Amino acid sequence: MNIIEAKKVLFEYIRRDEEGNVEGITTAVDNVDLQIKQGDFVAILGHNGSGKSTLAKHFNAILYPGEGTVWVDGMDTQTEENILPIRKEAGMVFQNPDNQIIGQIVEEDVGFGPENLGVETAQIWERVEESLKAVGMYEFRKKSPNKLSGGQKQRVSIAGVLAMHPKCIVLDEPTAMLDPNGRKEVIRAVRALNDVEGITVILITHYMEEVIHADRVFVMDKGRIEIEGTPREVFSQVEKLKALRLSVPEVTLLAYELKKAGLQLPDGILSAQELVEELKKLR
Repeated sequence: MNIIEAKKVLFEYIRRDEEGNVEGITTAVDNVDLQIKQGDFVAILGHNGSGKSTLAKHFNAILYPGEGTVWVDGMDTQTEENILPIRKEAGMVFQNPDNQIIGQIVEEDVGFGPENLGVETAQIWERVEESLKAVGMYEFRKKSPNKLSGGQKQRVSIAGVLAMHPKCIVLDEPTAMLDPNGRKEVIRAVRALNDVEGITVILITHYMEEVIHADRVFVMDKGRIEIEGTPREVFSQVEKLKALRLSVPEVTLLAYELKKAGLQLPDGILSAQELVEELKKLR
C-alpha cells in the first residue's frame, strides 16, 4: 500500500510587489508523479533550488499543490478536514533542531506533541520513554536541550515526532547543520526506526553517503524528477549526476575512475568493503 502518492503535482512561488502585482513566478515542483510504499526508506536528492524541500512540505500538508493531487495514507491533502489526521500520520523534522525544540527538559519537549493531540497523561509518558529509547536518547531525558550537541538535539526532535506515533517521518535535510559525527548519529537513528519500527522514512538530503541504504532514490532538478531507482541504479549514472551538479559517494567515484582506467569493475559500487571484494576478484 502507498503511504504517499503524488500525481501531476505543480507548485509555484509567486513574487509580488508592494501593491500586490505579480513580479515573477518560480515553478518549484513541476508535474511530479511519485509513489512511496508503507515501510520504505526513500531518499530525495537534489542541489539547492531543485524543489526537493518544497515537495517534502506537500507530504505533511504544509504546502498544497497548485495543480495535481497529493494523498497521504489515502487522504487528499487539499481537503481541510484531512489536515490534522495527515499531520498525525506524517511527522516532519527540519534542518535546525533549535526551531523545533521548545521544552526546558528533554522529556517535556518529547511529550509536547502527544499532549497537544489529547493523549492521556499515562500514555504520554509511555510514548516519551519508548521514543527516546528508539533514538538512543533515554539517558538524557532529564537534561536541558541546551546542554546537548547538534546531533543529540536532532535525535530529540525525531523522538518528539515519533511520540505522536506517525506512520511516516519526513526529514528535510536533518543533518545539514551538523558535523560528521552528528550526521552519523541521526542517520543511524533514522535507519533503526525504519528497520525495527517499520516506519516509512522520507529523507531529503544532498549528502550522498546518507542514502546508500535507502530502498529507492529520487533525484530532482528544476522541480522535476530526473532519475529514479535503487541507490545502485542511481549512483551508476555518475556523469548524469555530475551534469545535475551532484556528487556520488567517494567510494563510488573511486570505483568509477578505476573502471575508466581499465579495471573490470561493476557500476554503482556503494561501500569500501564491496570495492575491496571486487578488487580481490581481479587478482
